Amino acid sequence: MAVSVAVVGATGAVGDLMRQVLAERNYPVGSIKFLASERSAGKPIEFAGKRHVVEPLRPDAFAGVQIVLSSTPSKISKEFSPIAVKQGAIVVDNSSAWRMDPDVPLCVPEVNADELKNIKKGIVANPNCVAIPLCVALKPLHDIAKVRRVVVATYQSSSGKGGAGLKDFEQQLGSWMRGETVTPTAHRGQLAGNVLTLDWTLDANGYTEEENKVVNETKKILGDPSITVSPTCVRVPVKVAHSEAVNVEFERPISVEEAKAALEKAPGVVLMEESRGEFPQPIHAAGKDHTFVGRVRKDPSHPNALNLWVVADNLRKGAATNAVQVAEELIRRGIVK
Repeated sequence: MAVSVAVVGATGAVGDLMRQVLAERNYPVGSIKFLASERSAGKPIEFAGKRHVVEPLRPDAFAGVQIVLSSTPSKISKEFSPIAVKQGAIVVDNSSAWRMDPDVPLCVPEVNADELKNIKKGIVANPNCVAIPLCVALKPLHDIAKVRRVVVATYQSSSGKGGAGLKDFEQQLGSWMRGETVTPTAHRGQLAGNVLTLDWTLDANGYTEEENKVVNETKKILGDPSITVSPTCVRVPVKVAHSEAVNVEFERPISVEEAKAALEKAPGVVLMEESRGEFPQPIHAAGKDHTFVGRVRKDPSHPNALNLWVVADNLRKGAATNAVQVAEELIRRGIVK
């Protein structure tokens, strides 16, 4: 079957990758249009060997579209996603606008694809770029031993701020290496040669917006509100791919061997063995669609806990690829025909 697709926010970092991933995975595109703001309208874009022109994002742009892959600010999504639905499309939305709506599935296909059985508002939310790989790694362990508590510290790349973040980081790096004063633009402080613990909006509870997303979305994706999550999100001087140091407490003791066996056969996971000199690094994950897991070891302070290290490309599996995988599931399950 061939599907009519629209990519919204097509000229942004994630929108550009959505286009690339659609082609890489041979998504059955019958027709496609690329939508963006008025300032980007008219720009040429190539897809599957053909030249397309970016169209302005307007209410009438969704006529005849079956699947919308959207990566825009939340405010834009709240306005245009319902418009697309009214015109017959299912929207896979990468913003945070719909993630915690109880009537909107928050979907990671390897974890909770069955949530797609009930798309009440015509919108499927694409989760946060930390929550996605975290849940991909936790799901096989949760299935065998039930996760009770997660303590996670993240090491998040500059590209989490999009193209503007990468441009800022590269400019900072040049200034820093020349011994010049660094003037941040997209990041909230000097990232070159440094780490930032407050590169996001601070919420009233003392946690950043990013940290609160990890707490709330992890519970929703795993379908267990009883799981407690304690996050610390940090921006590090890496271009692409987020890393996570994860401490997991289970309902019962779980051995390293048991955990590794579950992870090794889990969809979307690449288990890296330190006994073979392997350990996940951002350079392994950049440009890849898997979640890389390693350093699996017992927590010496708790009999029911393990430590692990998780890495994934935040623009691909953490955003664009996951959205396309959701779109694939919509076809596979006969939801889009």
